[in-house]
Amino acid sequence: MTSAFDDLRPEPPRSPAVFLDKDGTLVENVPYNVDPAKLRFTPHAFDGLRALQAAGFKLVVVTNQPGIAFHFFDRASLTRLQRAMEARLAAEGIELAGFYACPHAPAAPRMAGCLCRKPAPGLLHQAAQALHLDLARSWMVGDILDDIEAGQRAGCRSVLLDVGNETVWRMSPLRTPHARCQDLLQAADHILAASCAAPSASALAQETE
Repeated sequence: MTSAFDDLRPEPPRSPAVFLDKDGTLVENVPYNVDPAKLRFTPHAFDGLRALQAAGFKLVVVTNQPGIAFHFFDRASLTRLQRAMEARLAAEGIELAGFYACPHAPAAPRMAGCLCRKPAPGLLHQAAQALHLDLARSWMVGDILDDIEAGQRAGCRSVLLDVGNETVWRMSPLRTPHARCQDLLQAADHILAASCAAPSASALAQETE
C-alpha cells in the first residue's frame, strides 16, 4: 500500500558506470564475429574491470552491431555471444550490468532517425534510464573517436584505447578524449585516480596475483 508520503521520498543515488565499447576494447576485434569460440578478451581486461567494479562502477557494454542490418547474423546469434561473454566474465568475478547494441547500418537513409548508433549517445541514455546511472560521474572507454564522442555527448568523461584502431582522426572538442591508454588496466588506473575512488587498478591486480 502506498501513501502520499511515498512521492516525497528522495530518489536513491544513481551509480557511476564505465561504458565499454565491445570490439577492440573489451574483446579483440574479429569483424562480425558471433562465434563464442573466437571470443578473446583484450590484454589486462579482467584486472582493469575487477578494479573498476570494486570501486563501485557499473560495467555496461555499448556496441554498434551493423552485422544485424547487413544480415551477417541475427539478434539471437548476438545474444548467444553476449551470454558467452557474460559467463567468461562471471568466471573472473566480473558482472556486466548491461549490454546495449545498435543494430543499424551506418549512413543508411532509412535509418536517418537512429539515435543509438555511436557517435550518437542513445545507447548510453538507454542504459542510464534502465540502470539508474549517473552520467556525470561515468566514463566511456573505446578504441575509436566515435566512442569518445558518444560518451561526451552523453555527459561522460572518456578514455581512448590508443591501440591503432582509429585511423581517420577527425578531431573536434567532443572527440578529444580525457586520456589515452594502451589497455583496460591503464584505463582503470586513470579513471580511479581521476575519480579518487579507490587504490589504483594496478595495485589491486598485484594484490590478487
